[in-house]
Amino acid sequence: MIFVTGATGTIGAEVLYLLKTSDQVVRAGIRQPTVAQLAENAIAFDITQPASFGPALAGVERMFLMRPPAVTNVAETLFPLIDAAKASGVHQIVFLSLLGAEKLSFVPHRKVEIYLQHSGIDYTFLRASFFMQNLQTAHGAEIRQRREILVPAGNGKTSFVDGNDIAAVAVRALTEDGHRNQAYDLTGSEALDYPTVAALLSLELGYPIVYRHPSLRSFLSYQRSRGVTAGQALVMAAIYTTARFGMAARVTNDVARLLGRPPQSLQGYLAQHRQAWLD
Repeated sequence: MIFVTGATGTIGAEVLYLLKTSDQVVRAGIRQPTVAQLAENAIAFDITQPASFGPALAGVERMFLMRPPAVTNVAETLFPLIDAAKASGVHQIVFLSLLGAEKLSFVPHRKVEIYLQHSGIDYTFLRASFFMQNLQTAHGAEIRQRREILVPAGNGKTSFVDGNDIAAVAVRALTEDGHRNQAYDLTGSEALDYPTVAALLSLELGYPIVYRHPSLRSFLSYQRSRGVTAGQALVMAAIYTTARFGMAARVTNDVARLLGRPPQSLQGYLAQHRQAWLD
């Protein structure tokens, strides 16, 4: 049995789909599952409600774990879940982390990594660069409505990676031998700065998209005006600051090596999903 957290999110939903299509026994943790989802072996699960951990983890051997974006205090949420997983007999956790997390002690992802390393459970860290999907989700509204990208990344480059490639690697790690106690750095095949991303979007959509790089204070104020919590906004600012200082520009071959094919390019992704910014 494989348990998938974040099963309705960008990465988790694809992990769930790929596991089901490969005939794995899988259970999805969903905060408020529908009748249809329950019929598909989903279960009520809330990372802030430890009472939901026991039923969700019963009989589980491996788990895909991700930090919900709104969760910043991992000691109160993810640590108890890891403890419950160990007590329940889970013997491998594949954790969706952040590229460069091993050098970023202040990000929640690194705190989870360290806790897992000392938990006694076998782990696999997927240290992913920025998702291409973020241009649809986190930045979709500003691109569609304001025709701009607003992040404090300066002219730093980012090795954007397709979330579907991350999910495919996660499934390999969950279902194949040889991935225990490993860390993979998952990136696309090139690093691009945000002015280039804006130019590629402009070319694909047929109208100009402008990249604006606000100060950290302006960025935090903007995110708070959108209803983002203070903790979540600070994590976002910290992550974009790593890009500003060149810490997100590293390109690796881990995706190609693990999947046996090149990673998706940003140009290909934009062409495939262009309707998302036109609706």
